[in-house]
Parts: sequence; C-alpha cells; structure tokens
Amino acid sequence: MLILVTSPSRELHPLNIDMEDNRIKQTKGCDLRSRLQRRSSHAPNTERLSTEEMILWSQSLERLLTSKYGMATFQAFLKSEFSDENIEFWLICEDYKKIKSSFRLSSRAKKIYKTYIEAEAPKEINIDHKTRDLIGQNVKTPSTVCFDEAQRIVYSLMEKDSYPRFLRSNIYRTLLDSASDYTKM
Repeated sequence: MLILVTSPSRELHPLNIDMEDNRIKQTKGCDLRSRLQRRSSHAPNTERLSTEEMILWSQSLERLLTSKYGMATFQAFLKSEFSDENIEFWLICEDYKKIKSSFRLSSRAKKIYKTYIEAEAPKEINIDHKTRDLIGQNVKTPSTVCFDEAQRIVYSLMEKDSYPRFLRSNIYRTLLDSASDYTKM
C-alpha cells in the first residue's frame, strides 16, 4: 500500500503518485541492502552480504531460507506483497518442532491453530479442508509433527509461487545490481 503525504504546495496528481512509486521501487532494494549491511556491521567478525551469496539464493528456496540475509530479504518481499503469513507459519512450525515440554507443545499448538489454521484465522494459510480437519484433530493431542502436512503444503506454495516472484522482483534485482556495482568499486 502506497501512502502519499503531500505538502500544501504539492498537488496530489496521478503523475506524482507514479513518480513517487517509481522512486520507491528504485530505492527499495538499496535501502534493504543498506539495512542488512548495517545489521551485520554492528556485530564483530561477521561477513558482509556478498554477490555470491545473493546468487546462491536463486538456486533453490532452501538455499534462500538457510541464509540469514536471504530469509530477511524474502520476508521483506513477502511483507511488501501482503503475503507473509506463509513464511511466518513455516518458521513458527520450525520452532514448534523444537519444543520439549508437553505443556508448551499443547499451548503453542492451540495458538498456531487459532492464528493460521482455523477458518477465518487472522493469518489464515491456504490449505485444503482435509488438511485443516486433520490438524484440528491433531491439536487435540499435539505432537511435534501435527503441523507437518500444512507446513509441507505451505513450503510447496512458496516454492512454486512466492519464490519465483521474489527472483523476478525489484527487491532482488536491485540487490544484485547494487552488489555488483559495489564490487566494481
């Protein structure tokens, strides 16, 4: 969603909106790259985001998600498209699988179900009703694998839809261009 704030001297005109939109698109990748670089520069002995690492992101969704910067960039992209519920769900499931306490497992399962799985959930993910019903049953006696089928479906959706769009996005292309420009200096 583009929010355009105008001063009294500047008229709100469709041309101004287009120009503002283009300016935002041109700087979005640069700003993201700068934020990622600043994040890494505050910690001692950390590597900077490299062109090689960004190129590896294009090999597979798995490579993208295993990169700290790749994950952050992909999340920012999905957030810009208002479709970040899938990656949020996938990450929450990864954390959920690490829970050892049965009490925490139960309470977290209910929270995940209410947030992502049940019909009309605030961040409802796109899964079939059969899987939704299965998870509804699984949550009654939760285990570390009760969301596995939904997580597999969501990963597949990201791999087939969101990931290819990310690779074609201005965010990714601008990051690659700015990184190659940076290495030429």
